Amino acid sequence: MKKIIVPLLLFIASGHAFAEAALTQSISGAKVYIISPQDGSIVSSPVTIKFGLAGMGVAPAGVKKSNTGHHHLLIDTQSLPDLKMPLASTDRIKHFGKGQTETSLNLSPGKHTLQLVLGNYAHTPHDNPLVSDKITIEVK
Repeated sequence: MKKIIVPLLLFIASGHAFAEAALTQSISGAKVYIISPQDGSIVSSPVTIKFGLAGMGVAPAGVKKSNTGHHHLLIDTQSLPDLKMPLASTDRIKHFGKGQTETSLNLSPGKHTLQLVLGNYAHTPHDNPLVSDKITIEVK
């Protein structure tokens, strides 16, 4: 029994410590936003999406530098993920951990929503998270 419980407790403890250590503060007044396409745009696939950030800088994942972060793009999400935990990498949450400020995506025809969340060096949104407005586009 100890062999099962001890590793589990260590995993929980280290996971908890990692989550706590990963929280960093954003700058008051900083803003993340989608430059293009504009809300309500009708576009063709592949869609080029340009990310904006004001009041803070962009740094790759793994680089622990104050007042920086990197972009995460939420595609067709109904609600925000837990903003106190590292963001999962899924088909609906794209990570741009190399510090990219734009991407080109193949999206199926129809309406899609897009939203940005800035994550710190550990993919965790900042304390006082920076989240863009959600936009809706239509791919023809």
